[in-house]
Amino acid sequence: MAVIVTFDVPDGGQDLYEAVIARVTGGQGFTSLADIPAAGLIAHIAGPLEGGGWRVTDVWESPEALEAWAKTLGPVLADLGHADLQPVITPAHNVVVA
Repeated sequence: MAVIVTFDVPDGGQDLYEAVIARVTGGQGFTSLADIPAAGLIAHIAGPLEGGGWRVTDVWESPEALEAWAKTLGPVLADLGHADLQPVITPAHNVVVA
């Protein structure tokens, strides 16, 4: 079952987002789902929150795929001072992609 994962980072912004992307892609950038070194990512959306902060929403093919990715992402977030970020995880009812 696919899951929707949302991180809201009230004190983060595009600079933090870009730093995370640089670390997890080895500086290659992120223009394709294949750029992220994890199996199971279906969709990724990121952008500013109204009033400040940043939101990242992903769709993962399963909780297990998300857990595997967390082993990579967690240490990066911790190293950047955001070890306490807790995503909101909800089951997906329907996922439609292009």
